[in-house]
Amino acid sequence: MIHCDCDCFYASVEMRDDPSLRGRPLAVGGRPEQRGVIATCNYEARRFGVHSAMSSALAVRKCPGLLILPPAMEKYRVASRQIMAIYRDYTPIVEPLSLDEAYLDVTLAPHCKGSATLMAAEIRERVRDTVGVTVSAGVAPNKFVAKIASDWNKPDGLFVVRPHEVDAFVAALPVRKIFGVGKVTAAKLEQLGVETCRDLREWSLVDLHRRFGAFGRRLYDLSRGNDHRAVQPDQERKSVSVETTYVNDLRTLDDCAAQLRLLAEQLDVRIERVGAAAAIRKLYVKIRFADFQRTTVECVASETDLPTFLALLEKGFARRARPVRLLGVGVRLEEDDGTGRGQFPLFDHEPHDES
Repeated sequence: MIHCDCDCFYASVEMRDDPSLRGRPLAVGGRPEQRGVIATCNYEARRFGVHSAMSSALAVRKCPGLLILPPAMEKYRVASRQIMAIYRDYTPIVEPLSLDEAYLDVTLAPHCKGSATLMAAEIRERVRDTVGVTVSAGVAPNKFVAKIASDWNKPDGLFVVRPHEVDAFVAALPVRKIFGVGKVTAAKLEQLGVETCRDLREWSLVDLHRRFGAFGRRLYDLSRGNDHRAVQPDQERKSVSVETTYVNDLRTLDDCAAQLRLLAEQLDVRIERVGAAAAIRKLYVKIRFADFQRTTVECVASETDLPTFLALLEKGFARRARPVRLLGVGVRLEEDDGTGRGQFPLFDHEPHDES
């Protein structure tokens, strides 16, 4: 299994096309005065604490010299198609996760004498020489470990975790490396004395299920390096959404509305990345209250609209009128009508996100 992830992809494409941008803090995203959101930034900007999904206004405060360029999505999609074509030269079993990120199942690939490590190295070299951007890659027996490995030597790195190394490698990982463990869950685990996957292994499946519900199974398996998910090419996307779990509950409708405005901005960025605007058929707002009860409110619509999202929020909030721990906004995309024309493809070989 190989996980490939381009380094600050949008910014890398911009620096490729304009070398004068290299060496200076650079981000791609919305305008600060228009409540814009950062889509990605280069490593010079990250040294100031700038990161994706941050408001552009906050990014400029952290890095006064930051240059923010508007997204040039078609240019990024062209680069993505070139990159994905290179991946598919090695295996047809490619699962794109975003414009610049994908899993490759090379189990039966004949290239490089069947060595996944050599294939990853060759892929990185070809993308650099052909597309002009760098790719970091992780090689491991499964998705979970491969994805972590690809981040190990970023930027422009390659890291390999062999089968006999998985147990020790995963045991030492902080629990926040487990997919789905955000700040809130990490804080809960820390309160329980759990900081690493080795600590987590001391908990039984029954106890984890009691504490974390169905997510307990994921914690149990991944803390042991067990991940049996197969690489799934040619998926179809049915929705696009963003959500946040808050450390401190949102206590009033006004508090929720302020946060929803930020989420709606992030959603628009994500929809633009995918190119899914023409496929929108519904808008929805998801709320999880402090007592863990959930509700979702949706309506038919063909485009995102902040007043509509706010109206849905008000309706959902009124159902319990309790503090809110999670807010999400999203769009549902048109479904397949049996002709193959209706469903918006998950990537159309142009996946939707980038890190």
